[in-house]
Amino acid sequence: MKVASRGGPESTSAPTGVRLSYAELTELRADDPAAIARAFATRTRRGLVRGDGRLMIIAADHPARGALSASGNPFAMNSRRELLDRLVTALARPGVDGVLGTADIIEDLLLLGALEDKVVFSSMNRGGIAGADFELDDRMTGYTARATAAAGLNGAKMLNRFDLTDPGTLSMMTASAAAIDELAELGLTALLEPFISHRPAGPGTQVVNDLSPDAVIKSVHLAQGLGSTSAYTWLKLPVVAEMERVMDATTLPTLLLGGDPQTGPDETYARWAKALALPGVRGLIVGRALLYPPNDDVASAVDTAVSLVR
Repeated sequence: MKVASRGGPESTSAPTGVRLSYAELTELRADDPAAIARAFATRTRRGLVRGDGRLMIIAADHPARGALSASGNPFAMNSRRELLDRLVTALARPGVDGVLGTADIIEDLLLLGALEDKVVFSSMNRGGIAGADFELDDRMTGYTARATAAAGLNGAKMLNRFDLTDPGTLSMMTASAAAIDELAELGLTALLEPFISHRPAGPGTQVVNDLSPDAVIKSVHLAQGLGSTSAYTWLKLPVVAEMERVMDATTLPTLLLGGDPQTGPDETYARWAKALALPGVRGLIVGRALLYPPNDDVASAVDTAVSLVR
């Protein structure tokens, strides 16, 4: 793997340039948990938009929902140390603006010194555990709006999967609407990731997102209508066919998500590049496609994505 040397279970090594080893990180968490609050208070923060107005964000909130697969390996994200290595490598690349994650990952990266002058999005609803019968009743089990503000983060992301046959969808919508209002009151961005979803094989089977253009368009309209204000709302949308029609469905600033691509890197990058040229698209927010690329060269994959955004 072409990333900085990682500290294994018995190792005290950590990625190059990081001020703590993984052993020291665990010791600090055990002996001085208040160090996290102090580190947030002294971290160099930055505004969401600056310079060219474009954003390159690394997504890392998949594990908290039990979604651990990447590049065909169902256990790719099992190792927290390896994931942190890959994240530290990605965040250190020129042109990378920041990260999206749950508190456990954000706080590890904070203590490792990887969040200086970075945009940071919190992840709110991770209650929809991948594969669970209640997956679409996706409750707010991660960050709250107030915790996001207290940590000095830029905003919070919500996953909004709409299944017209699953009553859990309604609880997700009401919780998301309340969170959007709370974030807006605090002047923080609400980043919404909508999908029309269903279970093709019936109740209790795998949830599938409908990535047809018209389904994505419908999900956009449902999501952008949540809450009593859209002043601080952004969208996080998949790259699908007919993206011109998809982007015509909204005036909200939009970041493109990468997902876990089913095509080769060249084809994936070409699709991203075309979509990034559309009005309203402000950048990429990509996780597994860059952190676990087919050739395992995280730095090169991230650099290629940055070149498309910038």
